[in-house]
Formats: sequence, C-alpha cells, structure tokens
Amino acid sequence: MSYPLPILVQTPAHSQVGGPLSWLSEQTLAPGTLVRVPLGKRETLGIVWPATTPPAPPPDLVRLRPITDALTALAPLTTAWCQLVDFAASYYQRTAGEVALAALPPQLRELSSAQLARRLKRQAAPPPAATRETPPEPTAEQATVLARIAAEAGPFLLYGATGSGKTEVYLRSVQTLLAREPEAQALVMVPEINLTPQLEQRFAARFGAEAVVSLHSGMTNPQRLKSWLAAHSGAARIVLGTRMAVFASLPTLRLIIVDEEHDPSYKQQEGARYSARDLAVYRGRLEHAKVILGSATPSLESWHHSRPAAEGGRYVRLDMPSRVGGHHTLPGTAGALPLVRRVDMNHQPKGTVFSPPLLQAITERIARGEQCMVFLNRRGYAPVLHCNECDWKSECPHCSAYRVFHKIDRTLRCHHCGYTERVPRACPGCGSPDIRPMGRGTEKLEEHLAELLAEVRRPDGSPVRIARIDADTTQRKGELEAQLAQVHSGEVDVLVGTQMIAKGHDFRRITLVAAANPDSALFSSDFRAPERLFSLLMQAAGRAGRDAGISAQSEMWVQTQHPTHPLYENLKKHDYPGFAAQQLKEREQAGLPPFSFQALVRAEARTQEAAQAFLNAASTFGTEAAASLNVTLYPAVPMSVQRVANVERAQMLIESPSRAALQRFLAGWHDTLHAVRQGPEGKGLIRWAVDVDPLAI
Repeated sequence: MSYPLPILVQTPAHSQVGGPLSWLSEQTLAPGTLVRVPLGKRETLGIVWPATTPPAPPPDLVRLRPITDALTALAPLTTAWCQLVDFAASYYQRTAGEVALAALPPQLRELSSAQLARRLKRQAAPPPAATRETPPEPTAEQATVLARIAAEAGPFLLYGATGSGKTEVYLRSVQTLLAREPEAQALVMVPEINLTPQLEQRFAARFGAEAVVSLHSGMTNPQRLKSWLAAHSGAARIVLGTRMAVFASLPTLRLIIVDEEHDPSYKQQEGARYSARDLAVYRGRLEHAKVILGSATPSLESWHHSRPAAEGGRYVRLDMPSRVGGHHTLPGTAGALPLVRRVDMNHQPKGTVFSPPLLQAITERIARGEQCMVFLNRRGYAPVLHCNECDWKSECPHCSAYRVFHKIDRTLRCHHCGYTERVPRACPGCGSPDIRPMGRGTEKLEEHLAELLAEVRRPDGSPVRIARIDADTTQRKGELEAQLAQVHSGEVDVLVGTQMIAKGHDFRRITLVAAANPDSALFSSDFRAPERLFSLLMQAAGRAGRDAGISAQSEMWVQTQHPTHPLYENLKKHDYPGFAAQQLKEREQAGLPPFSFQALVRAEARTQEAAQAFLNAASTFGTEAAASLNVTLYPAVPMSVQRVANVERAQMLIESPSRAALQRFLAGWHDTLHAVRQGPEGKGLIRWAVDVDPLAI
C-alpha cells in the first residue's frame, strides 16, 4: 500500500511552487522526517511536512513518484520547528521550502540513509554540562536581574552598561536552567562569531568545551553537520551561533539569549531577509522558552517594546546601569564608564587628523604603559584618488561608487564589486602625475600615527607599537585571533581599526578610545543612521577602562565639527534613555518605525529604466488593494549605490501604520509581482526581492 505524502523541497527563489509537493511512500512517515526524493532528473533532500490545509481529493497515484529513501535514523524535526519555518516564510515573503532547506547543514542534503547511519554511529554524545569553574559572586544588580528572570515569563530586554556583567547573567541563567532541567537546551546568539571569541571561551570554561557547540557560516560543512547533529539529538546542551542558529533543531529548547541584540548583523541581507532577533522572540513564544535580549544600546524597536506594560510594552526591561567595580555616575572612579571629551575640530588647523590635545593624551597613556584605541569606520588608505588638474576621480567602471586607494599594495579597490587595479602612474584623464589621495581610511591613520609617535617611548624605552585590525588585515584564517592575542598580551600600544574592534571585545588594558571622524552619519538620508552611530560610539567607549585596576580614569575622545549636537550631548552623559526618548519622539512625529511598518521591494536590471518600470507597474496594479488596507506605496527610486557590478538597482518603499495590514497587502500582492515579472514590464529585469522590516533604506 502506498501513501501520498506532502514533502517540502528546495524550490527556486520566486518560483510559484510555494508549498509541499506530493510523493508516494510505502510507510507512513511522521511530519518532520527527512527523506530523499526524485525531482526532475536529480535527487534532492525533502522534509515530510505537516498538513496545514484540509486534505485534497485523492490524487492520481499512478502519476506520483515514490520517495527514494527515508532518513529514519534521525528523529523527525519537531512540530514547533516546522511552525517557525512556516511563519518565517510567510512573514518574510519567501517559500517555505527555501527557508526550511537552507536551515539544514549543506552536507546533510547529500547523505543517503546508510551514510547518515554510519555518521551517527561515529558521533559521540557530549557528556552532561556540569559547571566546571567556580563562578564569581553576582553583584547586587546581577542578583536582582537573575531573580526577575527566574520569576517572570519575559521576553526580557537586559539593558546593561558596557562592562556591567551581562555575560555573567547569561552564564548563570544557563547554569540555573541546566541545574533544574539537565536535559534542557539553551541557544546563545551572537552577531558575528569571530568578533566575540571570548564568549565562546567563557561558556566552554564554565560548562566544558564538550557541552558547547557552535553554528556559523565560518565552519566547514563537516563541522556544521557535526554541530547540527549534536543539537538535533539533544546531546549538545548549549548552542552558540550567529543568525543562522535561530533555525537550529533544538528539541528541548528552554532558553534563548540574543547578545548585542541591536546589531544589524542579525538581519539577513540575501535570500530570505529574516531578522534572527525577531524570530528568536517568536520561537521563544512558540516553544515556551525564555528569551533574553541583551545590549548596552538596545535597538529603538526593542526599547519601545520594553516600555511599561500599561503603555503597551511587550518586553520586561531589566536594568544594570553599573559597571562591575564602580558606578557610572561617578566619573573618574575605578570601574566607571569613560569620561567623554569632545574636540571641536573647527578650532583646529585645517586638515588636522589628530588634534594636539588628543595626541598629548595618547602619548601620556603610552608612557604609563596603557593602551589606546583609534576608531574610524572606513578601511583602506583613502576613499578616493583625485587629480588636481582635470578633476578625475577613481570611479569604479562597474559601480556608481569610487574605488578606494589601498597604499599597502598600491591598488584601487571597489568595496562593492571587488574590481581591483594597480594605481596608475599618472592621471588616466589628462596624464598629470599629480594624483593625490582625498580623505582618509584606517591605513592612512596607522601611517600618520606612526609618524606622530615616532619619538614616543614605552615605559621600557622601546618604540611605540601600532596595530591595525580591519577587513584587509584579517583576510587569512587565524589572522584576527593572532592580532587580538597581541592586543590582549600588551604587545600593542595603539590599536587602529574599523567597527570590527568597536564592539564585543574585552580589552582589559585599553584606557583611551578615540573616534577620529564620526560626523558623516549625523546628516545621512537613512533615518536609522543616528541610532547606529550612537550605538557604535557607546560600544567603542565601552572598550575603555574595563579593568579598574589599571587606570582610575578612562576616556573616550570624539573629534567633531558639531560638538553641540544632541547626539554627542547624550553620549557625554552616557545617556542612552535620553537619546532613545529624543529619537523615538522624532520618529513618532514622522510616522517612522516602530510607529509604522515598512517593506522594500528591490529590483535589479540591466538599465535603471527597466528596474523602475517593473516596480512602477507592480505599484499600479497594487494601488486599489493598498488604499483599502491603509497601505502607502511610494514611487520607485534608484538605490543610494545605484549600480553595482554593471547591474542597475532601484527600490520602492511600502508603509503602513498596521503590521497586519502590511502583511495582508504583501501576501495578496505576491502574485501580482510574479505576473508583472512575466509581462512586458519585466523585460530586462534580472531579479527582485521583498525585504520586510528593512534596516537600510
């Protein structure tokens, strides 16, 4: 006897086959079982899917093909996991097959049942997660927060100053859970795994390396499969991962922690553009697991959701305003948050990179054997090469952007498409040899600092050591870890870098942090730019003075042309609540998120006209439905970087005061987008994508 089974397979993006397809099976298989099925001329992995619609009339069984193999050695994926996939696919406007199969390790898609059985036999189960090291006594604030987490349902927003011991709260929350339920599992999410290696080390030190498995894209396929199987079997008690880990199969999940919840890296930018932070909150509700979102600078959405319940708040806000070892309201005391100094660059000589007061402060710190950090969010030597004679600039021939000058290997490199050329000896426009770098990047800062500090000596009389950490210096495997080890050991006096060094690191010896030129984000067209800048500066400031025993007073220096800007006023007071209140007030007046809900439709084509024609045609067909649902469709416009790799890009914003109305509109409009793609307006279109809750506009 053969049974028709609904099975989900990987379908191409934007194929109109969104749900499960039918295959025949001689045995009844539980929903969530992995199977291998014939699809066209190839064989692929599929998942037996729960039937969510009333059964259809019996299909013509003669035409259905039988499944090839059932991977019954693996326990089926849970119903809650399937519901998470269904929700993510429907909310972010993708097919369930695309989301579900992308969430499984790539190597699993290739294995037969016999190969999988051999693999499972080899896979040793890690022992239970017993506490290995003696944890430190919690501070009064940590103890209060832990008691509330134990007593209340959440979800929780843990708002703690940098250095207040949020990681210890995470460790103790996991410890309490495992002591109460030895079989339970915890998911700990970090924005970028290679930026927070010490978190992995701390969990391994507390619970043993065997109890902690990682899941992130930097792992090899066999490593990912091994970690996934350990999590799926329940052998791994703690899974530490990046945004992809939100879809990890964890049958006994009881706790989800999202560290640095404000970080934009939690939003996927390709394929299904999901927010792992938002899905973590949804998954917690689905699986009755507690959710802790932690940050020193929460996203404004999370901050708004954590207002008092009487005002409509949905999260429980937990405050830890003090650093371990001191209180942030007493500048200059041990363990205090750094004193913020603003340098008005309008009063410095034109073209000054490091103001004399900042240089003096750096020199004094080096002489005392302390470390400094200089932060500039632009890699390379200079953003552009420029000819004074004919005004030629180093534009990329394939993108509407400039190629960045990298002095170290004498190249012009486009950071959008990767196109690289040697630096010309003379101007390609007029032949003049007088071509010069304009602006500055981390390479130039490093070189300039080496010149300015050439005569300065460390306490032992040796010359100053400067190191640079950015995407260019950490390309090889193990390079980042080696450079961070040098900083931690005290071999480096001044660390120069991009945002890679500004967040997540526990540098114990750094006592001075300087932001060289942060003003550009103050006047960006993106309404989220001030939020990102404030967060980055607060996080960068948090790298200073983490070891109270080294320096009584740590400092954050900001060189700016706008020292009285409200953002810097709030930064000086370390006043995130004040900054958030002002930003939320502005957003409410302008009807921007979190007081409205947005989606972007992006189109890519060979010409800008074709990209915009597709979007405008889709808009025309959706006007009536949009009006009835109180949804606003804005005109199509070019993206800020209009051309990348010879592909023209345009976008259209869709907005509504109601999340449900926006979702209803997008669900109904999906078929329209497909129809327009097939029609004359879709001619010349390469691809299109819907981005729900976009982070960059």
